[in-house]
Amino acid sequence: MKNKFTLLLLTCIIPLVSCDKNKEDNIEQLKKEALTQYAKIVLASYDDSYNTAVILKQAIDAFLAVPSEAGFQACKVAWLAARVPYNQTDAFRFYGGPIDDADGPEGFLNAWPVDESFIDYVQGNPNAGIINNPGAQPVISKQLLIGLNELFSEASIFTGYHAIEFLLWGQDLSNSGPGTRPYTDYITGSGGTAANQDRRGKYLQVATELLLENLNQVRQEWQPDAAYPQEFLNSNPIKESIGLVFLGLKEFTRNELAGERMFVAIDTKDQEHEHSCFSDDTTNDLRNNLKGVKNVYFGNYKKVDGSTLSGRSFSDLAETIDRSKADATRAAFADAEAKVNAIPAPFDQTIVNNAASVTIAIDALRTLSDRLVEVGIAVGAEF
Repeated sequence: MKNKFTLLLLTCIIPLVSCDKNKEDNIEQLKKEALTQYAKIVLASYDDSYNTAVILKQAIDAFLAVPSEAGFQACKVAWLAARVPYNQTDAFRFYGGPIDDADGPEGFLNAWPVDESFIDYVQGNPNAGIINNPGAQPVISKQLLIGLNELFSEASIFTGYHAIEFLLWGQDLSNSGPGTRPYTDYITGSGGTAANQDRRGKYLQVATELLLENLNQVRQEWQPDAAYPQEFLNSNPIKESIGLVFLGLKEFTRNELAGERMFVAIDTKDQEHEHSCFSDDTTNDLRNNLKGVKNVYFGNYKKVDGSTLSGRSFSDLAETIDRSKADATRAAFADAEAKVNAIPAPFDQTIVNNAASVTIAIDALRTLSDRLVEVGIAVGAEF
């Protein structure tokens, strides 16, 4: 009788053990698929960033060859378009990946705030900047800009999107719109404004070439056969790689997006702490920053050509492991997105006249960061 009871007990237990083993195997497979999808989204985002920067360079080259108002506006349109995919890549930062490891180019790509007086003339000082100082820097080159970038202070920015932004828009001295640099700042003959127009054009061209080189560096490091993604997907324990992803999301959402880009701006009420202060494009920056976080978690990315890259995601993983935390994270995303999208433009006026709208969005982003930490731990992230 005892033997029959034991046999019956084993018969009941074995399917349960087998079921648990199958579930565990399925979860491990889902983790691998979510990480693989993450790597695909990273590469596609950097590819789009590079390709839109190529279009920006083409617009700038065409404008400098024959300066005109229409050509200048085309450069601005191209700059704004190039910012859309790049702003979504900030979700890949803050864990020592290719963008911001020891050799990472992030500081040459998106550093801010810019003290524009290091680059070109500003109100009250027509001779400011290296553009207007040919005696000290006779040749404007990539090596010069690299060597000077952040040399004198954190605001001595000479490279990247925001240096180019300043060269296109000039200082924003308006309460209702962006900067109004005239295209004639680049005319070298009759009708030119300001001084050193040829050096200004050279600076714009060199800065754009350097932007392309730095973007190409990071996208090459995310090619499927490159060393970093091979290690990220295959060599590291899965929990470590997932931990890196969620560490980046946590740090960017709370400390960079809600903190540096939003709280500092309303705390100081200083236009210089606005992310894209020359073009007044900051509200779009913030929306695309959050979209990048959403891309990572939900495993989707809408490419510049309109197609969508989708696959298994960390959201899928969370729903499999802990439905309640997955639901809480989804709700936090919806709340943060609604509140960030509700921040009025231009941002430089909002931080002075309607700071409450920014504060509400900051609180929502901090809550989202907390939910991302919780769901990350639930799915096995090792912080």
